[in-house]
Amino acid sequence: MPSRLRSALSAVLIALSCLLVPFGALAAWAAYGLADTGRYVTAMAPLAADPAVREAVVDTVGDGILRAVDEHLDVRPVRGSVRPFVHDAVRSFTQTRAFRLAWDTGNRITHDAVLRALRGEDERAVTVDLAPVTAQVKRQLTRDHVPLAARIPVEHTEVPVLPADRLTALRKGYHVLEIAGFWLPVAAVAFAVGGIALAVHRRRAVAATALGTALGGALLVVALAVGRNLTLADLPAGVSHPAAGAVYDALTGTLRTVAWLLLGLGLAVALAVRLTRHHRPPRPARRRRASPPPTPTAPPAPTRAQA
Repeated sequence: MPSRLRSALSAVLIALSCLLVPFGALAAWAAYGLADTGRYVTAMAPLAADPAVREAVVDTVGDGILRAVDEHLDVRPVRGSVRPFVHDAVRSFTQTRAFRLAWDTGNRITHDAVLRALRGEDERAVTVDLAPVTAQVKRQLTRDHVPLAARIPVEHTEVPVLPADRLTALRKGYHVLEIAGFWLPVAAVAFAVGGIALAVHRRRAVAATALGTALGGALLVVALAVGRNLTLADLPAGVSHPAAGAVYDALTGTLRTVAWLLLGLGLAVALAVRLTRHHRPPRPARRRRASPPPTPTAPPAPTRAQA
């Protein structure tokens, strides 16, 4: 194969590999990180101690309890006086080990329900039941002798997680992610190996691949930051921005680490190639063969005339 054609084909393969690096990392994170219940629960577990998340739970659960009291007991005149006690009780509950266990269990149940909806054909909306949390808060209020605490109804309050009208589109996207999460990283590695193997100057090809990988990692870091800002900007009114930001950071923590690793590893490999290129030991000079001494020629024999 001509050298020009090899160089062109190598450049195309390396460019494709570098282009697939951020998309492959994103697809693999979504397919094998978010879709794994154990990893999801582990990522969400520290949020049980986050102050912003706790306050969001206090507002959600406390307001739900007060709505239930209004509907069943008709005590609206005393709602303003009861509200601080309810919120303080919920806040006290969020600092207990029982809340952490309920948080992990709720995340596990929610994740399993979402996965079943994405992998199955059930068209019903995915919801989460808040009755266990309400029962814990009711017991706390009763122990604190809050008025009407014993009469708080514990009902199965279902909070929607995935609406039914979006399940079809989300299910198709999930199947695409399952396929892309495996094949995009494999294709990126295959293109990189093929491009380096076909290159005429392989050291330059390795350096170009490393720099392209570092660029892909940097783009992924920027995309995560932009995605965070867009996500928080599109939140509906009443949703806590600090709590949503904490959830976003917890879910994307692994992907952010991978992006920084790609950036650092690419720069390190490119720098190593450059340093080894400038500090290569000089090749030993070839010794020239000593030419054999000239053989002495015998004097010409005298001719008869000279004799």
